[in-house]
Amino acid sequence: MSLVGKKAPIFKAIAAVEGYTLDENFSLEKYIGKNEVLLFFYPKDFTFVCPTELIAFQNKMEEFEKRGVVVVGCSTDTEQTHLAWLRTPRKQGGIQGVNYPIIADTDKTIANNFGVLGGSYQMAENGQLEFVGEPVAFRGTFLIDKEGIVRHEVVNYFPIGRSVDEELRTIDAWQFSQKYGEVCPANWQSGDDTLKESHESVSEYLSANA
Repeated sequence: MSLVGKKAPIFKAIAAVEGYTLDENFSLEKYIGKNEVLLFFYPKDFTFVCPTELIAFQNKMEEFEKRGVVVVGCSTDTEQTHLAWLRTPRKQGGIQGVNYPIIADTDKTIANNFGVLGGSYQMAENGQLEFVGEPVAFRGTFLIDKEGIVRHEVVNYFPIGRSVDEELRTIDAWQFSQKYGEVCPANWQSGDDTLKESHESVSEYLSANA
């Protein structure tokens, strides 16, 4: 079920931070009242699509910071694997230079609570628990506001890399709507016309863009 409009699940976990050290009690609660958070899940360290995404987020970090948005990554790998990947040069498949927090969700509870775990435990006919599906996270992305409410989510299957530019566009639309009380139509980009929530405003917009 979608988390949009609901409180983001609360958690504490170990996270690799600043590219080289560990925070033993990392929590999104530290940002409540201060920053919006873009929390994204990815399947595994040392893979193929994943480093392209993590580096793409890092390459746009200045854009997120200008918008007051904190970027946080999460996978079910261990904190030691995160640190090893962060210390590995990019030419060798690593993500050296990434400095935003990366959570180690080793017990898979965070991914499960956000609804992005690629499978679940089920009881087999022999009475044994078995995991059906993939025991890693889908490519889930969540925009969480300053009150801890999820305002946007999108989930991609494993082979489909996400668009960082689309996440920035979504953040712009959310922040514009909150600031000016207007709504953003399809394919809206920062600087485009917006709508007031009225039939007259919609009719005018549709006529102008026919």
